[in-house]
Amino acid sequence: MAFGLLLPLRLAQGFISVVILGLSGYVAHWYNADTLTASPAQINFLIFVPIFSFISLAYLEVTPRFLQKVSHPYAHLTLSILNSLFYFAGFVALSTFLGKLLFCRGSVCSAARADTAFAALSWAIWTGSSAMLGLELFKGGLKSLKGAKTDEIAQTAMDKETKGAVGSVSV
Repeated sequence: MAFGLLLPLRLAQGFISVVILGLSGYVAHWYNADTLTASPAQINFLIFVPIFSFISLAYLEVTPRFLQKVSHPYAHLTLSILNSLFYFAGFVALSTFLGKLLFCRGSVCSAARADTAFAALSWAIWTGSSAMLGLELFKGGLKSLKGAKTDEIAQTAMDKETKGAVGSVSV
């Protein structure tokens, strides 16, 4: 199913988040060290978003594997949609900021443009994974996202309970 694609998408999301964090950090450092002004809010926001993505990726990948009781499909979908919205807002805000500059040259300008492109790519990947999660969630309900292993365990327990009951009819 679509879940075979989620792990490679998560790896790509993590890698691109590292790239965005590095580029945004470079631009913010340039503003803070080489100019008399603070770094723009758009750059600061694109420093926040990858950090939020790392926290989201940790929840999205660790909880289904090791902490099934705190893993909820709606939380997965919500985090994925939030990341999509944050990256969308970040790349639109930064591209608008860069478009209104009087001049943009040098390595810092190239880094800011690359930051915008990677944020747009990350938005597309997070939107794709959100769509896959949403389709899977609403196609089969909550049980489709819990995993086959927990379904098998529950089915085995119900079968044992049914066979052990007095006067039960097995189907």
